[in-house]
Amino acid sequence: MAGAIPDADKSRSGRNLPAAIAVGLGLGALVIGSLYTFKVLFLVVVAVAVGLGVTELLKAFAARDIRVPRLPVLGGLVAMLCGAYWGGAPSLVGAFVATVFVLLAWRMFQGTEGFVRDASAGVLAVVYPPLLAGFIGLLLAPEDGPHRVVVFVAVTVASDIGGYAAGVLFGRHRMAPEISPKKTWEGFAGSALACMLVGAWLVSWLLDGAIWQGAVVGAVVVVFATLGDLVESVIKRDLGVKDLGTLLPGHGGLMDRLDSLVAALVPVWVLLAIFIEAP
Repeated sequence: MAGAIPDADKSRSGRNLPAAIAVGLGLGALVIGSLYTFKVLFLVVVAVAVGLGVTELLKAFAARDIRVPRLPVLGGLVAMLCGAYWGGAPSLVGAFVATVFVLLAWRMFQGTEGFVRDASAGVLAVVYPPLLAGFIGLLLAPEDGPHRVVVFVAVTVASDIGGYAAGVLFGRHRMAPEISPKKTWEGFAGSALACMLVGAWLVSWLLDGAIWQGAVVGAVVVVFATLGDLVESVIKRDLGVKDLGTLLPGHGGLMDRLDSLVAALVPVWVLLAIFIEAP
């Protein structure tokens, strides 16, 4: 069929590997370039990426006749990111609560039918991913914030890469066949190994932490990143879609890349705050 991807370019998991690698390298360059030039520029990159992911999610909701007003969710995303970076955790919480009430009021004036369904989906869309992504502002705020963000991103990406490689090469035992048929326990083991190695390396190198602290960060990340991936798989199955978007060749949509990142962000922020004293 015209436009079909040749079999040689597809991995055993069905992913277009060359495209996935190219997109991954491009995203990595964008993150590093913005992160180490001007912190606020990185926040803009995060806001755009998460905003696109939220838009994908709300479009998928709309396809199932779930009406969630987009503007208050996107406005809340920006408020939570800015509040966390400039005002800390209290501002993040305050922006979240304000966003929820604005969302409920907005939907209330659109009619009573389906209000509980739409409002519940709307609160989910405010929490996942905007509230969770808001913690990037807390992670970025300290003087060594860019290093902390690199640790977070690299360790979480290592989960995907390690799990993908081990799953393709050794995957036999399915982890949750009804939710994500391609996810295996062998892949999870590969994710764990990759996360712990990258965590031990980067925490000791970039943040002058202990190797064991980095390994603990990696061990926690693999659990939360896997849960985040499974949560998004459940959402997609409930909505009856394979991917929430098609923006990123070889990856799917933005939410297909953000699922594990936003899930791992809060525990990484907590652990680094405990282990590494901010300068």
